[in-house]
Amino acid sequence: MEKELENLNEEGSVRQEISDIKVEEKTNETASIEEQPVGAAKEENGAVDNFVKAEENLEVKAEENLEVKAEENEQEVKRSNKRVLQGKVVSNKSDKTIIIKVVRQVAHPLYKKYYKKTNKFMAHDEMNECNTGDVVRVRECRPLSARKCWKLVEIIEKAK
Repeated sequence: MEKELENLNEEGSVRQEISDIKVEEKTNETASIEEQPVGAAKEENGAVDNFVKAEENLEVKAEENLEVKAEENEQEVKRSNKRVLQGKVVSNKSDKTIIIKVVRQVAHPLYKKYYKKTNKFMAHDEMNECNTGDVVRVRECRPLSARKCWKLVEIIEKAK
């Protein structure tokens, strides 16, 4: 059929008909491809199978990109020069502010025995979601008030 139309190409209208027929064929092929579920393509011609494989590859690449972005965010947190502390909430009486107690063990310089040192820090809790007794992680930030220069990152463990 295409050969007959190509023989009649000398007329201007026939060229237009050929391009219209090719466009219709392509749209019919793509419509049938879209209707088929992924992985259930029939091997009528190699194009359908290649299309499904390409679609599956795109899905896999999208998942890999999400994983890579999550890893990059974690590395940014690790690379930042802001300190991250973990402690227990002692007070949450102020609005959007918690006080946490951080306990660390220090070796005595002469006797080499370990003893505990505690520090209290005020941290910003935007959603007022912490309660007394929660174990939380805070990150250093710009000064938010005279004594508050930490922000809540996450609640590790809720109080019982």
